[in-house]
Amino acid sequence: MAPATLVLKQVPVPDDGMLDGFTDFPGVSEAQGDTPIAFEASVDQVQLPHAEVLLHAACQEKVVTCELSHLPQTGQEATSQGVAYFISSIQVSGGEFSVSMVIKTLPGKEKGAPLHPQLNLPLSPQGTVLASVEFQVMTQTPSVQHSLGAFASLHCGFSVAPGSGPLQIEWRWQHQGQGRRVYSWEAGKGQALRAGAWMASTELLEAGNASLALPDLTLRDEGTYICQISTHQHQAQQIIHLSILETPKVRLNLVNEASSPTLFCSMTGYYPLDVSVSWSREEPGGSPTSANGAYFSNHRQSSVGTYSLSSSLQVEPSPKGATYRCQVSHVSLTEPIVLEIWVAPPEKGASMGFFIATGLFFLALLFLGFWRCQAIHVNPKSHGLQSMN
Repeated sequence: MAPATLVLKQVPVPDDGMLDGFTDFPGVSEAQGDTPIAFEASVDQVQLPHAEVLLHAACQEKVVTCELSHLPQTGQEATSQGVAYFISSIQVSGGEFSVSMVIKTLPGKEKGAPLHPQLNLPLSPQGTVLASVEFQVMTQTPSVQHSLGAFASLHCGFSVAPGSGPLQIEWRWQHQGQGRRVYSWEAGKGQALRAGAWMASTELLEAGNASLALPDLTLRDEGTYICQISTHQHQAQQIIHLSILETPKVRLNLVNEASSPTLFCSMTGYYPLDVSVSWSREEPGGSPTSANGAYFSNHRQSSVGTYSLSSSLQVEPSPKGATYRCQVSHVSLTEPIVLEIWVAPPEKGASMGFFIATGLFFLALLFLGFWRCQAIHVNPKSHGLQSMN
């Protein structure tokens, strides 16, 4: 592992009026006695769409990461002419741009040119290793998110230098230790290994579009997709992460309002599993406080794979009434869902009504008892008269 610099030259970018201030690369200078590793690669043989993202990344406060790896040498070209191959992986933070490039170093133009002590490759007068980009595979969507049943398009573009030979394209899927082929294309023929998957037309493929279409997404489609493009000599790939997200549907209900008021907050149809639920209460003129004592059900999974959860909270009686809130957070939400409900104070006449109802009940019992006593006193006389007759 060693620090290195990659300079891309002759990159076609649209002139938006901000290019006048750019100057040519001045070269590198030695630091602490070590020869820096710097590649000066021209991008004139391949197309590099959306390269302006790289140009303006620093101004947009985005981070560009770059890794260079040496590829195994093939044939006599490397040993006899000082030619080597490297692959560079460049990514821009924010998931907007990712590219892998196969870079071929160029032989020294001048006899007796100095060699880099670590790379053993000829150096230019500016102290750089001259090279050219011969092959690139890029994507504008290193990470995509979709809902169940949606249509997903996984972008993968490529460009090769003239004379690179026939291409082979393969899409693979990996998730939680499992993997499978999804689509393959060779010699003008494509084969779908996942039902409904398809790639661009031959005309678009010839223009460098190897994007994969996936209709009717299910949970089995979630995972990491690898777009691998190969020539007779090299191969490069891009990794695209596909996530399934389903937003929870939240409902808040108040039951047993008269006797034992209880709130139920139900969340249904969300994916993935992790969901956060919190309760709070606020009395008139006061500040929100946490409402403790909530109960939670177990997670329930539907036949399509989404989850459900419910939480209940017994309401604390308040003479002023209170507003209760159920807040739900989930990875599919940019901000939490907050539902609130007003729980009115107990009615003042409720207890008096209870005593009145109780009093009336006892009065009814007394009246019934008094009526039965009167009946007992009347019935014996009637019975005696009948006996005399």
